[in-house]
Amino acid sequence: MIIQSKEMEQRALEQVAELMCAAARTAPKGRGIDNLVVMVVKGRTKDQLVEEMKKIAHVSGAQFFERDAACLEKTQLAILMGQKVKPMGVHPCGYCGYANCKENTEKAGLCAISVGDLGIALGSAVSVAALHHIDNRIMFSIGRAALNLDIFGEDVQIAYGIPLSVSGKSPFFDRG
Repeated sequence: MIIQSKEMEQRALEQVAELMCAAARTAPKGRGIDNLVVMVVKGRTKDQLVEEMKKIAHVSGAQFFERDAACLEKTQLAILMGQKVKPMGVHPCGYCGYANCKENTEKAGLCAISVGDLGIALGSAVSVAALHHIDNRIMFSIGRAALNLDIFGEDVQIAYGIPLSVSGKSPFFDRG
C-alpha cells in the first residue's frame, strides 16, 4: 500500500488541530474559570469566513482583511477561539480600568483577566503548531468575521482565528 504525501499531510494537519484545541482548553485560566470556546472550521464554513473578510475589507477600507482572506483561502482549515468575557471577581484588581467588577459590569467593560485568558490559550495552541512544524498565524480578522457571522452561537465577545497550512511555502510569510 502507498499513502500519498497529501493524504498524510491532511491527516497530520487535523491531528495537530485537535492537539491545539486540547492545549487551548488546558491553558491556565484566571480563577480556574473556563469561558473559552474553541472549534475547527473547514470547507463551506471556512469559505464563508473568507467571503465575510472580503466584505469587511470592502466596506471598511481595512485592506488587511482582504490580505488575510487570501491567506485563509490557501489553507485547509482554521481554528477559531473565542472568549465569553465575564468579570472574574478578583479583588483588588482594576486592570480593566474600573474600580471593581461591579463597576465594570455596570459600564459594559471587558475583564482584562478574562481577555488575558484568551491570549494565553492562543499562545498554548500556536506553540503546539510550531512544535509540529505546521504553518500558522494568529489573525484578528478571522475572529472578527466569525463574530459577524455568529459562528460561535454563544456569548463570545472577542475572537481570533488561526489558519493552518502544510505547504512548500507558508502562505503567511511575505504577505505584503
